[in-house]
Formats: sequence, structure tokens, C-alpha cells
Amino acid sequence: MPRSHDAVRSALSGISGILVTPFDAADRLAPARLRPIVDRAVTAGVQVLVANGNTSEFYALTTTEAETMVHAAAEQIGGRVPLLAGIGRALPDALALARASAKAGADALMVHQPPDPFVAPRGVIAYVAAIAEAGGGLPIVLYLRNDGIGLDAIEALCKLPGVIGVKWASPTPMRLAAAIRRAPDIAWVGGLAETWAPPLYAVGARGFTSGLINVWPAHSVAIHAALDAGDYTRAMQLIARMETFEDLRAEEGNGTNVSVVKAALALSGHDCGAVRAPGAWPLSGKQNDRLAGLLAEWNLPPL
Repeated sequence: MPRSHDAVRSALSGISGILVTPFDAADRLAPARLRPIVDRAVTAGVQVLVANGNTSEFYALTTTEAETMVHAAAEQIGGRVPLLAGIGRALPDALALARASAKAGADALMVHQPPDPFVAPRGVIAYVAAIAEAGGGLPIVLYLRNDGIGLDAIEALCKLPGVIGVKWASPTPMRLAAAIRRAPDIAWVGGLAETWAPPLYAVGARGFTSGLINVWPAHSVAIHAALDAGDYTRAMQLIARMETFEDLRAEEGNGTNVSVVKAALALSGHDCGAVRAPGAWPLSGKQNDRLAGLLAEWNLPPL
């Protein structure tokens, strides 16, 4: 039985851990390789896990593969924490994935902002409304990577039936503050990982997304605890320990975002396969050396 809207809204104030999508050497899905990552994240205290997010290489998957991964994630999580299922692409595919995610047992749907170059604000509203209907009443979380659709459209999206949260993935804290004033009952979540969590917390967001949880979930949990306690000094000290990781992910126009996570897993002895083009793979020698040095500093236990 999926969790209630209130339960999911409350969980969103924690960490939303974006799971990788494992592949084998032949570039086929290898869902079983995800299980130890899920188990470690849950044990560490990560509050929400996300299948088919951007760290999951959502846009590199077919719709059938995305359906397979949400079913696998649901089975591996086993109801221990809420599962948020990423939904997007062409509307017919998005509707099919919404229905499949509901059937798999997802607790909520995270609607990716359409990357189409010709997006009308009212078109986005129609898109989300159709997905919400296909989801059969599951809570909806908006994933906004670009606030260019305007505050009026964002406010209208927040008023759609079933919308309970927004992952704000734009480095615009004051714009976020204005959006929060318009929809204070929505769960506003920092969508730019740990490094941007402090300024987004400062204007009212709670919780944050994380790709680091695939590699070092306990550190993400410690950062979250510091922010929740209002200890920004401690949070920044902890963030400083993983800034190189996020700096590496931001290289090549963010094209190494998932590559660094998967390379870190491989260097730690847990191979989850390559990153599909157009992502960068493999890391350059210099990138790999910097990452290996960082992991040596962290001295993480094996997965």
C-alpha cells in the first residue's frame, strides 16, 4: 500500500537519494547490482530513494528499461523507505511510465521538467495534470531544473490536485524564496545536491537530492543532520570533504555527473557498468586519479 500524501511530504524534508542504473558489460540492465547500494543507503538513514532520476541516466533509458528499474527498486526497497519514481519524456511514454510506476508500488511520482525546446508554461501544466491522472492518485513531486517558466506557472503547478512537493534544481535562492511565499504548503526540496543545500535551506527549502548516497550515504546523512540542527558551520565543514567529488561531477558541462558516481563505485569494488552516451565515459586519466585520491582519503568500507 503506497504511503499517504502527508507521509511522503514529511519524508521529502530528508534526503532524496537518486539511485544509479547498473549495466553489465554488454550494456544490458543489471538491476541486481543495485541491491547493496539500496541496502547501505537505507541502513545509513537516507529517507527517500528515487528511481529514474537524472543520476539514474533517465534520458539514456528506454521507457521499457525505466519500467524495469522502478519495479526492481520497489522490490529491493521493500517498503523500508518511500520510493519516488521519475516520470518524463513524450507524454504517451510518461503516461505509460506513470501507470507502470503505480503498479510497481511507487509511493510518489517525480515529474521531470520537459526538456523540449518549445515548452509553453500552460503546456507544462497540462503535461503534469495528465500524468497525475494516469498515476491514479499518487502524490506528485515536480522536478524543476529551470525556473524560466515563471512564478505564475510554478504557482499554478503547485495548485494541481496531488502536487505535494517541488525539487528546486536552479541555483536561484531568491527566486525560490518568492516561489515558497506563493505556495507555502508545498514541500520545497533543494534539488542541487549537498553543495547547494545550505543557501537553499536558508530561504526555506528542506531536504536535498543526492547522488553521493550511492557511494557514501552516511556522509550525506550527517550533512542533513547538521542542516536540520541549524549548524551551518558543521554542514559546511562536512560539505568541504566532498566538494571535489561534486566539482568532478560538474566537469565537461556536467557530462561527468553520473560518470564520477559510477567510477567511484567501480574503484570501490562495486562495478555498476559504464555510462551511456552522451554522458562522458570513461573518466580521463586525470579525473580518475583525482577521484581515486579522494576515495583514499575517505577510506570507505567495502560495499
